[in-house]
Amino acid sequence: MEFIIGDKAVYPSQGVAEVVGIEQKEISGKMQRFYVLRVLESDNRIMVPTDKSGQVGLRRLVGEEEIDEVRQILRDKEVHVDRQTWNRRYRGFMEKIRSGSLFEVAEVFRDLYRLKGLKPLSFGERRMLDTARGLIVRELSVAQREDEHKIEQELNQLLQ
Repeated sequence: MEFIIGDKAVYPSQGVAEVVGIEQKEISGKMQRFYVLRVLESDNRIMVPTDKSGQVGLRRLVGEEEIDEVRQILRDKEVHVDRQTWNRRYRGFMEKIRSGSLFEVAEVFRDLYRLKGLKPLSFGERRMLDTARGLIVRELSVAQREDEHKIEQELNQLLQ
């Protein structure tokens, strides 16, 4: 997958980033090309080897078809949250967030949102809920060129 300067991309667990440069650096005597990304949320800079971008999970923003699938995931009311310990559940959710898949992040958001209605969430689960919400809201906002507040309201309606 090739990106050019100005493209928006999604970096797992960091969210939407803009390709602000493509640089060459010598690493162990070998020239290597890197995408220079600026994470929109935090303004952090990340360098990703162009030949490893797929391996690290760098991907394009979702399109309309994928957005519809995310909406469907959030609408799903038949979610059975396992009765496992919070730390095992936490690790499973973290794996999904690190995957970079918006669908898996949507599942984490939906499941924690529903779990919150059943019992108090741990501090870590509350933070993870906020992280998942932020990742979804920002990507959909950029992909649809909509205000984040409007996207968040739409997502909250889907979860009702």
